[in-house]
Amino acid sequence: MQTKRTRPVQIKFYVTEDERDFILKKMEVAKIKKQSDYLRKMAIDGYILNVDFSEFRELFASVKKAAVNINQIARWVNSTNNIYSEDVAELQERIDISVLRFNFIR
Repeated sequence: MQTKRTRPVQIKFYVTEDERDFILKKMEVAKIKKQSDYLRKMAIDGYILNVDFSEFRELFASVKKAAVNINQIARWVNSTNNIYSEDVAELQERIDISVLRFNFIR
């Protein structure tokens, strides 16, 4: 007894050996193991985008921390309506720490 397929229509096409090798390499890059899945995805959507953002996670975190620091500084200055030399020194220290974090990631 045959089971019903979810995709009953078969499509065939021919490629050269070089084209097949190229398809297999692109499948590997896209991390898709089944050739039918890859070819179906490419035929329907036209492209597969596989982006690795792992290198940017630390940079995003550092930028977020710097933005939080800037926001805290702005609130602090706006709430006191005054800024003193000690305040400037503390602000400079916070900015230097943020810059060091950014430079470390680069």
